[in-house]
Amino acid sequence: MQNNLGLLLLFSLSFSFCTVKKEPTIANEEPAKKYRTIAYVNRIADNWGEDFEKAKQITHINFAFANIKDGRMVEGKPEDGATIQKLQQLKKVNPELKILVSVGGWTWSKNFSDAVLTPESREIFAQSALDFLKKHQLDGIDLDWEYPGLPGNGNPHRPEDKENFTAILQLIREKLDAYGNGQTHYLLTIATGASKAYLEHTNMAEAQKYLDFINIMTYDFHGAGEDKTGHHANLFVSEYDDNSVALCAATAVQQHLAAGIPADKLVLGVPFYGRWWHGVESVNNGCYQSRTIKGGGAYTYQFIADSLLNQNGFQYHWDESAKAPYLWRPSDGQFVTYENPTSLKIKVDFVKAKGLSGVMFWEFNGDNGALLPAISEYLR
Repeated sequence: MQNNLGLLLLFSLSFSFCTVKKEPTIANEEPAKKYRTIAYVNRIADNWGEDFEKAKQITHINFAFANIKDGRMVEGKPEDGATIQKLQQLKKVNPELKILVSVGGWTWSKNFSDAVLTPESREIFAQSALDFLKKHQLDGIDLDWEYPGLPGNGNPHRPEDKENFTAILQLIREKLDAYGNGQTHYLLTIATGASKAYLEHTNMAEAQKYLDFINIMTYDFHGAGEDKTGHHANLFVSEYDDNSVALCAATAVQQHLAAGIPADKLVLGVPFYGRWWHGVESVNNGCYQSRTIKGGGAYTYQFIADSLLNQNGFQYHWDESAKAPYLWRPSDGQFVTYENPTSLKIKVDFVKAKGLSGVMFWEFNGDNGALLPAISEYLR
């Protein structure tokens, strides 16, 4: 995940003194619906009333983000407490809605590695996570470490992250279970990178035992920081993709399954935003082509649908091989990769066919009212 759309994620010291390993209490604990529709929420929209209608279409909210300071989980902004209180009001229209806090993200993952480095630091961090949950009366914790053992946004990282990541998940799970005292099950989830490298630097076969579900960030495969365009959330590999490593959501899911994660714990991530380049070569209407002008960025889906689609010189195109839409403007060579209701419906079919747990999206305020129904109505 990212603060500004950026690009998400046992230490078997089992405290050597213990002779019996306590098993995590995950199975059948959550009174879950058949499929999950999970919304990351970064801010409260100005048109707050509309959020009450959207809340009927989701099962979980991940409020983003909490930060890590001095090894402890803390509010990212002074107004976060008030924002979480407003989110709690959504339960008036959807009593089964679960509200979690997500800690880290692209911008605030720099302190994860230090916070989980030793048994003592893990105890401090895990307790602060529990205290945060109690303070804001939340239903769970979501760790968005981007990424264990990898630099991410220029973050400190070390080989020990692999074991320490699993260890902190086990410890938080134990604290949540103790706090629930057999009466309430508090959720523990993570966001994972949609790459082989992420899975090589984590032990997901072990880590998943402590998690209720796992949100794969199957987007941001390509972005304006690259000198070549590409779909950023394609389901399958595009016939136009001549990269040595072709990225797509289906491959990321298969890699997660191969890493030892049960299908019914995997949630497919989708973006409510697009990415764009300009000065792009015209072959294939700019799809997987080089650019001649630096620059680019991101657009919300609402802006794409309301201001670009079939207007202002933009042409709509569909990549059948990738199952992905894109826009092309010949006048300045602008290429826009994004998600639309058609591609989302196909992804929902994929989720069902693969036995996955549901769909997650970033971010709640990027829609114009067309994307969320394409998920919620077809995911039932």
